[in-house]
Amino acid sequence: MPLYNRLKEYRAKIGVNQQEMGKLAGVSRQTISQIERGDYSPSVTLALKIAKVFEVTVEDIFWYEEDEKDV
Repeated sequence: MPLYNRLKEYRAKIGVNQQEMGKLAGVSRQTISQIERGDYSPSVTLALKIAKVFEVTVEDIFWYEEDEKDV
């Protein structure tokens, strides 16, 4: 059940690297990297913090699509 995201795209818009994004969201650079790769799904709290950094909704950055096998 993959959670897709546009985190890298949004980071580029405000000109911050993964390290700086981690500081803004209160997590490590590694966590940001794992989220961007789809290897880690953030908690609701972290997703809200990330969205707040960009002043957008969580749905602007993260979305879920069911696979045929998940239905």
